[in-house]
Amino acid sequence: MSEQPTNHRAVEPRAPGSPRIIAIANQKGGVGKTTTAVNLATALSACGRRTLIVDLDPQGNASTGLALDSNQRRLGAYQVLVGGASLAAATQPTVVPNMSIVPTTPDLAGAEIELIELDRREYRLRDALARAASKEPLPYDFIIIDCPPSLSLLTLNAMVAADCVLVPLQCEFYALEGLSQLMRTIDRVKRALNPVLEIQGVVLTMYDKRSSLNEQVASDVRAHFGAKVYETEIPRNVRVAEAPSHGKPALLYDIRCAGSQAYVRLAGELLKREHGLSGRSLSAA
Repeated sequence: MSEQPTNHRAVEPRAPGSPRIIAIANQKGGVGKTTTAVNLATALSACGRRTLIVDLDPQGNASTGLALDSNQRRLGAYQVLVGGASLAAATQPTVVPNMSIVPTTPDLAGAEIELIELDRREYRLRDALARAASKEPLPYDFIIIDCPPSLSLLTLNAMVAADCVLVPLQCEFYALEGLSQLMRTIDRVKRALNPVLEIQGVVLTMYDKRSSLNEQVASDVRAHFGAKVYETEIPRNVRVAEAPSHGKPALLYDIRCAGSQAYVRLAGELLKREHGLSGRSLSAA
């Protein structure tokens, strides 16, 4: 990862009341990243917060899990990044009231190579958001960015655009090793590209309280990160796993299941943490 911005210049500041931008990131796959992005966004929307998901993962699981088939994805995150479409043109409504999405299109899989050659390659998403906000206030309280399961140029774009990073962490040994690498990356982005970037929190996912390993990993993470770790733990849950195949977030598929209720509690915790923090300026970049 480059530690110096490309053709660095300040972008326009966001007005007070602008959306809080949260990147959901972990370079390790299979940790519940997209599940957390979709269901947290759904829970925030259910709380009356207008929410936009930006599906920056070429796998497109967030788009599929919200019932957007390939025929509905003519414009998406790829076109926003390369300048082929505005944020508004690429945004679509979802099955969830108060929630929209910038979906993934097949072109996003090749975006890494194209971005390398583009001006301000680390700032493409941030600049697109700033352009949209310069025309009229963005109609969202939260923007949730679902990152790829890698520390790629797409993930870098998300971190440069975001106010903070929310890290889903599966309670297993190898996840701890990956977390250390992710923390170093976030620190480098903060120093070189986005001075306001912070760790919003760590969410323990796929948690099984019957497992002594899960308990040990959770204890180690809480000892190291303290209050950054959410009290809410997301359990392994069959209903949550089934929901994407029906094109619904778990909260619409089965609101009463343990996983859905955990995401409702997580949204409540997040709102308490975020109180008074929305609308940070983009001018520091």
